[in-house]
Amino acid sequence: MVFSSLTFLFRFLPSVLLVYWLAPPRWKNGVLFLVSLLFYAWGEPIYILLMLFSTLVDYTLGLLVDRYRANQRLARRLVLVSVVINLGLLGFFKYSDWLLASINGLFNVDIPLLNLALPIGISFYTFQTMSYTIDVYRGDAPVQKNIVSLGAYVTLFPQLIAGPIVRYSTVAAQINQREETIDMFGQGAQRFAIGLGKKVLLANNIGLLFDQVSQLSQGELSLLGAWLGVAAFALQIYFDFSGYSDMAIGLGSMFGFTFLENFNYPFMAQSITEFWRRWHISLGTWFRDYVYIPLGGSRRGEAATYRNLAVVWLLTGLWHGASWNFVLWGAYFACFLMLEKAGLLRWLQRLPRLLRNAYALTVIAFSWVLFAFEDWPMISRHWQAMLGGGGGGIATPTDFYLLANYGLLLIILAVAATPWPRQTVHQLLAAAKHPWLAELFYPAFMALILVLSTAYLVDASYNPFLYFRF
Repeated sequence: MVFSSLTFLFRFLPSVLLVYWLAPPRWKNGVLFLVSLLFYAWGEPIYILLMLFSTLVDYTLGLLVDRYRANQRLARRLVLVSVVINLGLLGFFKYSDWLLASINGLFNVDIPLLNLALPIGISFYTFQTMSYTIDVYRGDAPVQKNIVSLGAYVTLFPQLIAGPIVRYSTVAAQINQREETIDMFGQGAQRFAIGLGKKVLLANNIGLLFDQVSQLSQGELSLLGAWLGVAAFALQIYFDFSGYSDMAIGLGSMFGFTFLENFNYPFMAQSITEFWRRWHISLGTWFRDYVYIPLGGSRRGEAATYRNLAVVWLLTGLWHGASWNFVLWGAYFACFLMLEKAGLLRWLQRLPRLLRNAYALTVIAFSWVLFAFEDWPMISRHWQAMLGGGGGGIATPTDFYLLANYGLLLIILAVAATPWPRQTVHQLLAAAKHPWLAELFYPAFMALILVLSTAYLVDASYNPFLYFRF
């Protein structure tokens, strides 16, 4: 079940909200735990056991870490057990077939693959459960002595399948005690509606353009067509993933939680360093705080800094998928981040803002090719076409047909990916002579988005979720 489905919108969510808001405060975590398990079981009931196992393991290890905190050596070993178990589960289900296939290809052998189904959201909740024991060990969060409350955190359905990655230290107090208010519910509903519109009305529609470009043959792919495809994919994945993050943050607010932001207009970045401070913020900060800084960060000289960056970005690439293109994708960004740290960033600061933004967007555009295609021939031919070497030349009649059909939508999405629309609306409403206009505008606008999204979902057969595979 995904948030952008009629079943979730009109059956699951209303029922859960009714039960949750009617439940006494001491039962609310139990209700969240049960409904989150039901949400997860909708598509993969067998993997509930895996989630419950992870919860039990980290609950037990968290208690032991807290109990033996004075014995630093033992406490560290207990944290290591948590990390090994969680990463072992993630590695087994996500990477075993890829490793076996790679061995088969390298050594020309025929080891049978396991053909395991990837548990939905395993990359997200594995990082969350690890953060619990690590935060308890560091003293950043109190130990959770109620296994149901910890289970509610691990399985929390609003952000279970697509993030943002919610670290235990940021919600520990809210897990134990939170207050649901009408204001929070209203703000959450508005945020959810915005996310739904971004996913259903924007991402889904521009995704159709990328699908059509990606199906073009070598001889048909031109310079214009290749850049149209990359632009479409970049906008699709941004509105798809940021839309789901908005829905998750909105749902969290409906249940009394405050989740941290996951996107901050990343296409406004003027460097790759800045881009990764704006894109998937929860993942970047997780790797920074739990991998990069523990390895020494940038405190031990240039060589160690570059090594730490390489490790982080190898892991970041692998986190996104069990495929060599994701390893290359991580290495690609690692190279540019190293170059910027080595001095390119200082040189960029001398350029006008527009040129800095153009540099960042160009580097990011080539990276999406690595992200979108798994086999090297497809990656190579798309890069070649982006540089003017495609079989279709500069442009083809098909490109102009696609531009006529999707040009206006591309412009709308490009503008919507900036803070300008939001700033403009706020300024107009602030300048309005009648304050009640602002009070009416937002509910009316959200209602319109919900109606249009519902109409699209009733009629549409195209409703992908790109981050489902992670």
